[in-house]
Order: sequence, then structure tokens, then C-alpha cells
Amino acid sequence: MELKRYDNFLRKLHSLAGIIPVGVFLTFHLSLNYTATWGEEAYNQAAGFMVNLPFKLFLETFIIFLPLLFHALYGVYIALQAKHNVNRFHYFRNWSFFLQRITGFIVFIFVAWHVWQTRVQVALGAEPSFGMMADIVDNPLFLVLYIIGIVSSVYHFTNGIFTFLITWGITVSPKSQRVFQYVTLAVFFVLSFIGVRAILAFV
Repeated sequence: MELKRYDNFLRKLHSLAGIIPVGVFLTFHLSLNYTATWGEEAYNQAAGFMVNLPFKLFLETFIIFLPLLFHALYGVYIALQAKHNVNRFHYFRNWSFFLQRITGFIVFIFVAWHVWQTRVQVALGAEPSFGMMADIVDNPLFLVLYIIGIVSSVYHFTNGIFTFLITWGITVSPKSQRVFQYVTLAVFFVLSFIGVRAILAFV
């Protein structure tokens, strides 16, 4: 009983970390990247603002990286325990459950790769600029992988909102769950458009 209660606590904490702060940061990050659609100078100004934030290292470590690491590692643990039944029951939520796990693995790899290509390179002395991202997506394969990573990240986040609301007892009735299913689907399309449009602006 005590072990089950502890597991439930970790699952709630995992879902909370996926929304706050990881999901909030994802939304902010996509919005910042969208400034690239306004031109190189606009993006460089936005990137420069982020680089010069006070307490940047503290914020990155405790508000972004540690919650992200916990969400990712515990998410892998949950995914490896999950039993998928999409071949037996072709229901929408079953496929959503399956895709949540698959996109989780994709996002895990994508974020590690993206951090290496950007944040780590900046720490090593590179300039965080429009040109940095333009050089990365100049490779057609990298561009395709970035689009897959962005859409997977957005899906994982927006579908995670739906499960978060259930896990925390906010949407209990079938009607409320159905309503928020449409809401999160709409958010998925909006954020996917922002993310894909932003990365294409670097091409």
C-alpha cells in the first residue's frame, strides 16, 4: 500500500513536471524561435535577451534541466512498464497512449541532440544567433529531423496536458475529458504551426 502511494506520488510529480516548468518552457522556446519569421535581427535580439538573463545558470539548472531530466528518466521507466494494446483495441485514447510513449523516446533523443548543438556550443564559445540555427538546418536531413522532433515534442506536451488533467482529478467526467480532448488537439495544431514555421524561417 505504501509503495503504491509512493508510485502515485511520483507519477503525479512526473505529470506536473511535464506541464510546469517543462511545457511552459517549450511554449516559450517555440514562441522565441518564432521571432525568426520577423527576420534575422529580431531573432538575434530575442536570443541576446535570453543569453543575458540574470541568474541564467540557476534558472536553467533548477527550472529547466533538473525537472526535464526527472520527467525524462521517470518517463522512460513508465514507458518500459506500459502495456500497449493498439492491435487489439483501436480506440483513439489507446493510440494516444501509445504515441505518448513513442514521442517520449523521440523527444528524449531530440532534446539531447538539440542541447548539444546549441546550448553546449554556446557554452564552448559559439555565438547564439540566427546564423547558428541556419547552419544547422542547412543540412536537409537535420531540417527533417528537427521538424519531427518539434512536432513530437508538441504532441507529447499537449497530450500530456490531457493526461495531467485526469491524473490530478481536474477532468473527471467523460464530458469534461471529451471537451479537453478537443482543446488539447487545437493547442497541438497551433504550437506545431508555430514550431515548424519558426524552424523553416532559418532555411
